[in-house]
Amino acid sequence: MQNWEIKDPIHGYIELNNLEIEIVDSSQFQRLRRIRQLSAAHLTYPGAEHTRFHHSLGVLHIAGKIAQRFQEAGLITTEETQKLRIAGLLHDVGHGPFSHLFEEVLHKRNLNHELMTARIIKETMISDILKSKSLDPKEISALSIGQRDNDKPYLNQVIAGQFSADVLDYLPRDSYFTGVEYGKVDIDRLVRSMDIVDEQLAVSDTALYVLEAMVIARYEMFKAVYFHRSVRAAEVMLVRAMQLGDDKLGFTGFKTAEEYHQLDDGTAIQRLLTLKGSKDKESKTAYTLTQNYLDRRLLKCAYETVIHRRDQFAVNVMLKGSIRNSLEQEIASEAKIDSSTVIIDVSSAPSVPYYARQQKPQEIPIYNETLDGAKHHVSFSSLSPLGDTLIGYLDIMRVYTLQKDREAVRLAAESRLGKASASNQTSY
Repeated sequence: MQNWEIKDPIHGYIELNNLEIEIVDSSQFQRLRRIRQLSAAHLTYPGAEHTRFHHSLGVLHIAGKIAQRFQEAGLITTEETQKLRIAGLLHDVGHGPFSHLFEEVLHKRNLNHELMTARIIKETMISDILKSKSLDPKEISALSIGQRDNDKPYLNQVIAGQFSADVLDYLPRDSYFTGVEYGKVDIDRLVRSMDIVDEQLAVSDTALYVLEAMVIARYEMFKAVYFHRSVRAAEVMLVRAMQLGDDKLGFTGFKTAEEYHQLDDGTAIQRLLTLKGSKDKESKTAYTLTQNYLDRRLLKCAYETVIHRRDQFAVNVMLKGSIRNSLEQEIASEAKIDSSTVIIDVSSAPSVPYYARQQKPQEIPIYNETLDGAKHHVSFSSLSPLGDTLIGYLDIMRVYTLQKDREAVRLAAESRLGKASASNQTSY
């Protein structure tokens, strides 16, 4: 089987076989060239123009490295290695315009990019490509979102886990293209330290320092890039514009995976711009937000506070859009401004070492090996001082509005939500 090479700035040369190239050449995969990896981050970090296309190639590469290690150890077959590579390649094929931002629009139909990934793999020409090589699209679609039901749960964790191929690509890639230098991870050392313990993917405690570096990298990237104030200002504008324009523009009106495939960053902006001259309030607001996004006239952060998960009210604010919408209206009413110009934002990017919006933190799987060769799970928290520190890492809630209304909204938000955190005075 012929191998092809693609030069990548993060991993060097990425090799692909004929089947993988056929998938890459499909229109469904080529669409990922038109979806930015970090949605609106390029307005703050001009180099962040990389796309889901770049990232997906990187995930294939790392998934292949992990799979090769397990294949050489006799834990998986050559066929399973191929399936993991393809699952890594296709894991983000269901992303909508502006990557994770479209999740909040899809929520209206109880959909997300994982469900759309599975549909695209099963319902488009990608299915035909897989079948032509005697691969089951249903199995590949499940594996690509970490939900393959079989006797080897660790295969799912290679694609979707605490130190999955996904994480190990996006951290160094996002760091490189934004230029912030925080996301460097010793991928080779981490892969060499991986093993299967009790049917779970785990990393040896001899590589604890590498995991600590990854945890710090995710923490710093969260603060510096994924939840940067200006980055999120642009992103909440896009989300609100798409939500307001959905009924007229049909962002969630697709019936088939092929129709969904027509959506990307460019087509979303083009549709929103057709709202120019609209008479109804929602369409006018959607157009204004879109044009201001294009001109980089961003909303301003008027209020910021840390969310404690033990506070049930705060948890409800995080999880329920209806509560956030009600609070937005209350804040706008007190500030005597239009409620469409007040947006409450809570972090949805992953914080570290755990994921945002989880009620209970999830431990990073680590193992140690005794003198007799037995392997046992140990907790990250018990081995690393970072564990107890970051187990309490909390999410951030912000209120955005127009520059001219910033002070009025700050006062109204404080009366509803309490005094802002001291971090509100710090730009990051």
